[in-house]
Amino acid sequence: MTAQAVGEQARVAWHTRKARESMLFGILWRLIRNPQGIIAVSGLIILVVLAVGAGVISQADPLQGSASGRLLAPSWSHPFGTDELRRDLLARTLFGLRASLEVAIGAVALGAIVGSCIGFIAGYAGKIVETVAMRVVDALLAFPGLLTALAILTILGPGPRNVAIAIAVFNIPVFARLARAQMIVEKQRDYVFASRSLGASPMRLIFVHITRNAIAPLLTQMALAMAAAVIIAASLNYLGLGQRPPEPSLGGLLNASRAYLQTSWWYALFPGAILAFLLLCLNFLADAINEATNPYSNRR
Repeated sequence: MTAQAVGEQARVAWHTRKARESMLFGILWRLIRNPQGIIAVSGLIILVVLAVGAGVISQADPLQGSASGRLLAPSWSHPFGTDELRRDLLARTLFGLRASLEVAIGAVALGAIVGSCIGFIAGYAGKIVETVAMRVVDALLAFPGLLTALAILTILGPGPRNVAIAIAVFNIPVFARLARAQMIVEKQRDYVFASRSLGASPMRLIFVHITRNAIAPLLTQMALAMAAAVIIAASLNYLGLGQRPPEPSLGGLLNASRAYLQTSWWYALFPGAILAFLLLCLNFLADAINEATNPYSNRR
């Protein structure tokens, strides 16, 4: 490679980096200026702090009964009350929130990485590779998500790790189709032809140049997938296929509270409110990211 070509490649890389930094700053600025974005980010930060600091905030063992009575109403010593086994509901709710976030984040991260890689490679390679990969993806899409999760858990057994794997499996085809569509559009851009003419390898084109320009809709889908993962994880915990008792989970707490709805309203109220607020923040975040990365919204 000549010195002129090296200099041209360095100049293109510098301009690309500056444009990328400017685009990222613009997205973040539009995100925090959006009221939905502020609510979503602030709410998620609060929930993450509560989940991470559950042991410090609650000051109670979520597995051992330490109260003087069962099904106690909310008080200063037990802000969320106690359950039928005299366990502090604040501690169990916060630790259940942590479990839900861990499962959702792990499942979405795994599904997004695997699905996006499949979609990007299939969209860039085309022909036989694309045909085979997308037919496998279409086969996975033919099965409803919850039924797929139940089938996987029947094979692997219950547990939070297996729940995350089950949720990741039916997230893979969604991200694969979206990443493939983005790749088909982006690989026709001028910057791809310029990078290819300067000697960039296919893997560098896919995962360095194109991925960074095609990631905006994937971020929106990740927020939506997080909300769906939280709901499905809570549903599976409700059915007894997630966290094993006595480990706390939001779905498990809602299931256990059914027998006491008429006498102990707080048992279901606080776990349900935390779950609803988490879903609200994730949906607000998805809308805010979509508006921040949508060029038509920016022009309006």
